[in-house]
Amino acid sequence: MRYELLGPFRVIDDDKESFVSARKLETVLASLVIRADHVVTPDQLTTELWGDDPPRRAAAALHVYISESRKFLHRAYHSQSPIVTHLSGYLLRKGSDEIDFHTFLALMNQGRASARSGHYEEAASNLELALAQWHGETVADFRYGPITEGFATWMSESRIDCIELLADTQLQLGRHRELVGPLYSLTAEYPLRETFYRQLMLALYRSERQADALEVYRRARATLQDALGLEPCQTLRNLQRAILTDDHMLEFTAI
Repeated sequence: MRYELLGPFRVIDDDKESFVSARKLETVLASLVIRADHVVTPDQLTTELWGDDPPRRAAAALHVYISESRKFLHRAYHSQSPIVTHLSGYLLRKGSDEIDFHTFLALMNQGRASARSGHYEEAASNLELALAQWHGETVADFRYGPITEGFATWMSESRIDCIELLADTQLQLGRHRELVGPLYSLTAEYPLRETFYRQLMLALYRSERQADALEVYRRARATLQDALGLEPCQTLRNLQRAILTDDHMLEFTAI
């Protein structure tokens, strides 16, 4: 079985995809998968389901959602449910099952390690596989409490980190021309992420587009000043000066 949270929540078993139509049941299952192999207390689940305004019969309703969760995950060839009741709450046993965000994080960490050791082809391959785990916005429709909200923020930041790392790795491999278009899109989508401006400026410079690279710096500076009243970071300012002086250190050197 594979649990997928990097997009609409779904469970895949023997190539059969199952989606949860009931929003609160989806919230319970997602919370247990996020905290797989750790106990989630009734109070935590209540907060995930109803925030600070639970109904009078919240405990009874939660029991129903746990029962429905067990039915949803039931497999005829398994005698035990992956959802276990503990004195302090409920636990989803991962066992040999897969969870997509675990795979994503493992591949991203492998890619980071490969990049640090200079194995950029291997790094790019792992990072691309990591990003391929995503199929939409993480738990987009059922965030009420700390478990799902914190998870969504963590995964969103991790995904952006992975994209940044992949772009740096591709620059190391001389793929600057093919990066220009995607990086323009990323600066528009994340206008306050200075890393994407740096990468785009370098990709443009290495693509013999010095004027465009300087225009990206001008746009980044205007955006940051308008939004936050800040100047670009030191790294961007240094890169702008290096482009202005046509610093040969910016040229791509084949590995």
